[in-house]
Amino acid sequence: MSKGNIFWLFVVILFIVAVVAGGIALATEYEGSRPLEIAYPEAVTSQQNMDVYVDGDVANPGIYLLRDGDTIQSILSDVGLEADSAPDVIRVHIFVEGEKQQSWQKIDINRAEPWLLVALPGIGKELSQRIVDYRREHGPFKRVEELCRVNGIGQAKFEEARDFITVLD
Repeated sequence: MSKGNIFWLFVVILFIVAVVAGGIALATEYEGSRPLEIAYPEAVTSQQNMDVYVDGDVANPGIYLLRDGDTIQSILSDVGLEADSAPDVIRVHIFVEGEKQQSWQKIDINRAEPWLLVALPGIGKELSQRIVDYRREHGPFKRVEELCRVNGIGQAKFEEARDFITVLD
């Protein structure tokens, strides 16, 4: 064989190896992904309004109201499902009638924006903004009880919100 033929044989073999390796890499990447699975309780009908808890690889985990006509996809859009979100680490729980909602998540009062703090019992727009302003001025809360230092939040309002808040390091 001439040097030119050996060169072209080498190029063809190298091309075949690259194509096979690329195919294996792509197959391996997509093999680990699983589709999002949602299990509906038997008691759910399409005419009910119900709470849905979404957690995992989403921007805004929490409890959302699923109204008649809504879809799980619309809820996932609300929670900030990104194009690169991993469906196998997204949890969706649909509460059935009479099921007690557990405290699935707590709001970190050191990181939450005013729009999220409004979700706390007894905290409206004005108080949520005061919480954010207080922590900007005084630094992060060290204990949840320090929330009482915010003007307008007394012991009664604090007790309403206590089970729904946390202070993370």
